[in-house]
Amino acid sequence: MNAHDTGKPRVALLGLGDMGTALARAWLAAGYPLTVWNRTPSRAEPLAGEGAEAAATAAEAVASARLVVTCLLDDESVGSALADADLAGRDLFNVTTGTPGQARARAEWARGRGARFVSGGIMAVPPMVGVPDSGGYVFYSGSREAFAEHEEVLSAAAGAVFVGEDAGAADLYDVALLSAMSGMFAGVAHAFALVRDQDVPLKGFASLLADWLSAMTLGVHTTAEQLEGGDYTAGVVSNLAMQVRGNRTLLRTAEEQGVSTELLAPYAELMERRLAQGHGDEDGAGVVDLLAVPRR
Repeated sequence: MNAHDTGKPRVALLGLGDMGTALARAWLAAGYPLTVWNRTPSRAEPLAGEGAEAAATAAEAVASARLVVTCLLDDESVGSALADADLAGRDLFNVTTGTPGQARARAEWARGRGARFVSGGIMAVPPMVGVPDSGGYVFYSGSREAFAEHEEVLSAAAGAVFVGEDAGAADLYDVALLSAMSGMFAGVAHAFALVRDQDVPLKGFASLLADWLSAMTLGVHTTAEQLEGGDYTAGVVSNLAMQVRGNRTLLRTAEEQGVSTELLAPYAELMERRLAQGHGDEDGAGVVDLLAVPRR
């Protein structure tokens, strides 16, 4: 069956990098008519051979569908690509990586041009898109009505999770999770640096490391309960005083192994500061308070 004959709504997709191309192929595989545009037209040629219609301009792509998805380099690219497009009556879903503030500003911009706006934060890598049970999903926030209307289309590419009408919420969830991942991989890099030049089989060590990190992630639930309840001593298994003493051993070991402490030292310093304030019986949740920067 040709995609034009499915009776499914058309999707206009702007941006055909690795993620945009993965989204395009997922919608084509699910039978959705698709119009694509990319600043470099050659990126659209393979998809045109697979059934997509390639638009010559972004404005032409936008005109082809009610649902418009932007998956571009950055927020500035979104504004530039849509500068000449008529967004009146369109639903703009922007899954370009950005900040919560950029998403809120872009929502106002879109509403001023007659469009409903939803921001998206993609929690997946391209090979996970369009693959059932891959674990990939996308946070969405903004117009609840627009999300409800297009949820089926969105879910054909990846799980769709609506996190609120604040347009910046999806980006906040996205960046928060990615920040945690970044910190985890900083620890992974440090761990491998410690053992790489020793008589340690790295593949076997990797299995131990993965299992250990998986077990330790359960602690995030305790942190959430402590932050919500305001009692940072509730459910403490290893208190801050003990953790700080342990950190000193971690840093000393790194020095003995000839490994830089620059990935561990900032967090260790925060814990030392919290301890110096008299919170040795807490867990690590109090460090969150130290990270809050007063707003000007």
